[in-house]
Amino acid sequence: MQIDPLGITGAFVITPRQFPDDRGVFMEGFRGDKLAEHVGHRLDVMQTNVSVSCKGAVRGIHYADVPPSQAKYVTAVSGAFIDYVVDIRVGSPTFGTWESVRLDTESRRAVYLSEGLGHCLVSLLDDSCAMYLCSTAYNPSREHGISPLDPDLALTFPAGLEPVLSPKDTAAPTLQQARDDGDLPLYDDCVAFMATLRY
Repeated sequence: MQIDPLGITGAFVITPRQFPDDRGVFMEGFRGDKLAEHVGHRLDVMQTNVSVSCKGAVRGIHYADVPPSQAKYVTAVSGAFIDYVVDIRVGSPTFGTWESVRLDTESRRAVYLSEGLGHCLVSLLDDSCAMYLCSTAYNPSREHGISPLDPDLALTFPAGLEPVLSPKDTAAPTLQQARDDGDLPLYDDCVAFMATLRY
């Protein structure tokens, strides 16, 4: 298993080593000990989520209040996605930037994003299924969203893909509006919270 940092602190792409044979393929989908070597603490999985999406479905940009927020480890079980990690931490050197990773059943890659980061998942095929390992249980009173269509963020969707959003995500504020309202996590608070999780 290869774990590489993305350009946003706290985000990683995980590429498993696959072992194909006449029966199919086998791999390690998650290694808490290996991830901890890079993150500095174990991912304590409190909840798993599964989403099944039509082509063009956009889920996010979602995030939760810090602390404790919600770290996520996301992979494709079937189909294909573009996974976007968005730095929404006010004061971060990369605030307002994003990175994307293709998740599919060929590379079998996963994305890990730490507490305080924004997350958006876009389905590239009908009936694409994603699995999320989450560090905390869902708490609707602490969950927030940013518009995935925010022109200042300018997430780049694949050409010809028609975005399909939920009413909640359609009504979500822009990054600047959320910042003006004081709804975004502070980078220093995220760093301080992460320090409490380290060995």
